[in-house]
Amino acid sequence: MKAIETTEEFQQVINTPKTIMIKFETTWCPDCKRLNMYIDDIIKDFDFEWYSADRDQFPELGRDYQVLGIPSLLAFKNGKKIAHLRADDQSPEEIRAYLETIEA
Repeated sequence: MKAIETTEEFQQVINTPKTIMIKFETTWCPDCKRLNMYIDDIIKDFDFEWYSADRDQFPELGRDYQVLGIPSLLAFKNGKKIAHLRADDQSPEEIRAYLETIEA
């Protein structure tokens, strides 16, 4: 999973016709660390491009896209947010079930 480094890169990444998943997280978040223990197994089963963004580094993106809890998984297509999952209390099975509802 590639980390987003700039707001410009974020905009470039989400403005594609392919479904893009962005995991908003922070370095201090225990729920983010828990998600990181199993997210790689989930990623390989879905045909999305995956990125991560540190909400503390990009507070304006968190505000603009209503990231009220972390970790959150946001799906984008053609520059529009098409799905949003606050994943702080989700099991791997619940995350997989949610991702299956998103068009690749």
